Amino acid sequence: MSMTREEIEARVRALSPWFHNLDLGGVRTAPDHFLGDYPAMVWRAIAPALPQDLSGRSVLDIGCNAGFFSLEMKQRGAARVLGVDFDPRYLEQARLAADVAGLDVEFRELSVYDVARLGGERFDVVLFMGVLYHLRHPLLALDLLRAHVAPELLVFQSMIRGSQGRFPAAPDYPFEEREVFDHPSWPKLHFIERKYANDETNWWVPNRACVEAMLRSAGFAPSPVAGTEVYLCRLAEPDPFGGPVYPAREGRSGGGAP
Repeated sequence: MSMTREEIEARVRALSPWFHNLDLGGVRTAPDHFLGDYPAMVWRAIAPALPQDLSGRSVLDIGCNAGFFSLEMKQRGAARVLGVDFDPRYLEQARLAADVAGLDVEFRELSVYDVARLGGERFDVVLFMGVLYHLRHPLLALDLLRAHVAPELLVFQSMIRGSQGRFPAAPDYPFEEREVFDHPSWPKLHFIERKYANDETNWWVPNRACVEAMLRSAGFAPSPVAGTEVYLCRLAEPDPFGGPVYPAREGRSGGGAP
């Protein structure tokens, strides 16, 4: 779609506020972002670690927001890119960005809890960037991704707070053991009852050991991208704890999706 700068500026204003600071034909969507040039700053850190040529590959971007990462994947030659988000305004922002860039990217209103509605379609690469801590049921979301999408590569990012250490947990502990839970690097998922960073959708913030443990528990083998909160995850077979990857071990699985 060909639009003048004035038309783009008008569309950007109409869809404000923006969380992704995109360059749409010279128009910045969030030039005063509190994180700086976000998410381009994240992309610069992780881009070298991702496949440079995605020709013939399919990509699913979960929680795509205004589509920054979806567009980057398409620019690397992905045959199909599907961005999903539950917020209609974000999706309108993403469609505008794709139109201005002249890129063929599909966007659909869908929650991570609804990935089964993709009909069993498999994607080579799944992006799950900045989503986990906005979920009331984060481990369920990872389980659903493993069960219904099973990507060759999961690109995962979460806000991380607390200890950055890795805890060498034993396979089991006696009932009387208590002190281990107070270790700074024990996997912890911090619950936020009200708001964090003035955002009421921030529910859970893990420490680094918890991120890695949750990914392993859901059947992924996480590999950190140095200096970032990003992990490149392959499918793990078998479960590193000796049980089936999915569904969860008998007696530990929860109910159905909310």
